[in-house]
Amino acid sequence: MGRDGGTGEEGRRPLVAVYHPSRAAALCDAVTAAGYCAASLPAPTGGLRPWLDTCFDLLAINPFLSWQEPAEFVRLARTIAGRRPLLVFSDRDSLTDRMAALHAGADDAIGWTDNLPELLARATSLLRRSRIAAGQLGEGELRIDLIDRRVERAGRLIRMPLREFDLLANLARVPDRPLSRAALLKAVWRIDFDPGTNRVEVHMSRLRAKVDRGFDWPMLQTVKGLGYALKSRPDGAI
Repeated sequence: MGRDGGTGEEGRRPLVAVYHPSRAAALCDAVTAAGYCAASLPAPTGGLRPWLDTCFDLLAINPFLSWQEPAEFVRLARTIAGRRPLLVFSDRDSLTDRMAALHAGADDAIGWTDNLPELLARATSLLRRSRIAAGQLGEGELRIDLIDRRVERAGRLIRMPLREFDLLANLARVPDRPLSRAALLKAVWRIDFDPGTNRVEVHMSRLRAKVDRGFDWPMLQTVKGLGYALKSRPDGAI
């Protein structure tokens, strides 16, 4: 269940996605109290689509009470997070757990889930160091300034209204990975259901006309059966 307090990129608070088999609600409450948005992720045994469709800025997981071997779970989470920060925590103060998580690909690891001040401080540190917290996104020729709401491709300024900017920014958070129509409706329009309109398609068409027209290759791709993706390079496979 997402707990979302922002509207669009302007003034947008970073979204922390949390996975814990039994304590996600309490952790989400602590994250929200710290001034961020929070989303609780379901167990991966039901499928990875909710994980892939959540437009988070930081992923925080406990892989040590899991359906899968912890190191494998961390490697899976690393693949899903991509370039976004991955924080691993444990319900015990174990150096072995922390080292295993770091070796498997976590950006940081902490013991003791109850140590909320340190957990939140580490999350804040990771967000501060990330390009998203710095207000910048960029893939290949594309540069997006989330603070000034400025978009450039190959040095050319591209002007666009709010919804198109938000749509592009959410796609740029997960380059070369498709986001479903439902995920974009939730992230951009804050709609948790299908309204039966073609608003995503209409805005994607307008966005393509601005981001791709006149350039050597198209960055915005329709991925059949999966949604839409931002391609980071002309020879990249999606």
